Amino acid sequence: MKITFLGTGTSQGVPIIGCTHPVCLSEDSKDKRLRSAIMLEWGSYRYIIDCGPDFRQQMLREKVSAINGILFTHEHSDHTAGLDDIRPFSHQMGDVPLFIPERMVTNLQQRFYYIFTQVNRYPGAPSASIQIVYNRPFMLGDKEVVPVEFMHGKLPIFGYRIGDFAYLTDLKAISDSEKEKLQGLAVLVVNALRIAPHPTHFNLEEALAFIAELQPKKAYLTHISHRLGFHAEVEQQLPKGVFLAYDGLQLEV
Repeated sequence: MKITFLGTGTSQGVPIIGCTHPVCLSEDSKDKRLRSAIMLEWGSYRYIIDCGPDFRQQMLREKVSAINGILFTHEHSDHTAGLDDIRPFSHQMGDVPLFIPERMVTNLQQRFYYIFTQVNRYPGAPSASIQIVYNRPFMLGDKEVVPVEFMHGKLPIFGYRIGDFAYLTDLKAISDSEKEKLQGLAVLVVNALRIAPHPTHFNLEEALAFIAELQPKKAYLTHISHRLGFHAEVEQQLPKGVFLAYDGLQLEV
């Protein structure tokens, strides 16, 4: 399975509009981060996890011409605001399957009512079908997907394990029973927002402790703000087997 990091930034991306922090002014391409999302490809299948406001730019950059569906972690705008840009895919394939936690259904139907309504539909509107994700395994093509539930502040959200790969973003707290789903990983992706503590996200110290506990073969940090520091400097300080993800990075698992 090939994993492409479509974006590795936090909710405002890096650089933030109007920001004069040195990381925001960096010329290093690895310090320029779109909102967090990944693409999974195997065989004839291609799925996206999260569809933030940079979705169009990400699809163009990676020259994506078709997808099989989109999985969502939760309803915050940096993970959902690009939903209108599924339009070319829905015109090509019909309803785009959206795999979402049950709690998200009302949220998306209110914010993107024109996508889901059957009344006076605008002819050019995108179309989608909702596939509710519960905290139990389901199939995507020929692969089993294991949802992993954890807390993003006070909001319960999902990460996903597929084979020996797991993608967790916006994680702040997780139960021991859910950690059991993350044993024996080849690659773990987890958020590390910044150096200082944050009320709803792992900071770097918490992310590294979590990685040390689970002991995946490799780990990649994502959902990164400018306050984590320069990519090149932070990566030199990370433990063996832990890396900063960056936009466009591709892995084979």
